[in-house]
Amino acid sequence: MDFTLERINAFDFDGTLTENDSLIEFIRFNRGNKGLLLCLLRFLPFLIGMKIGLCRNGTVKQRIFSYCFKGMTVTDFDELCRKFADGSWGMLRPKGIAKIKEALANGERVVIVSTSIDNWVKPFFRELEGVLVIGTTAEVNNDVLTGRFLTKYCYGKEKVNRLLQLFQKRTDYWLIAYGDSQDDFELLDFANEAYYRPFE
Repeated sequence: MDFTLERINAFDFDGTLTENDSLIEFIRFNRGNKGLLLCLLRFLPFLIGMKIGLCRNGTVKQRIFSYCFKGMTVTDFDELCRKFADGSWGMLRPKGIAKIKEALANGERVVIVSTSIDNWVKPFFRELEGVLVIGTTAEVNNDVLTGRFLTKYCYGKEKVNRLLQLFQKRTDYWLIAYGDSQDDFELLDFANEAYYRPFE
């Protein structure tokens, strides 16, 4: 380990820092259990296709996002995201949040690199000054959600790409990464230190 380098901690969100998938919980929060069930049933063939590798993860998630939130104003959506975070602290893993606070206290950088829409991830960290959130960005047209993604789906290799957009010179920092699933493997491989499912 080179202690002269800046230390950057990159955390996956869903499954690593949370107990549950935040998209599922966000839909449940907005539509209730019945609404969530109807949504999952509607997209069940695509979800099965995603699990067996026939459908792209990002394509399926965008379809679900569009079905649930297309046409909502970004103001209403952001308010919903804030309320969701306020009511969902219990799904965060205490050990993961403790590690974030430890890194910040040590003067290290903390970045959340998530497949989820950044609008509902950011409010979970608004009281932790210095935490940067990189996520999938929803497209907005005339202050209304189009149902599409503005950025590439932040999955797999895209997590590394998005990180490199912010921290371009790889030799200037020591990267510590935390993940829990196959969409984190590229990020974990890219890091100087990698921790797989460390907070369970």
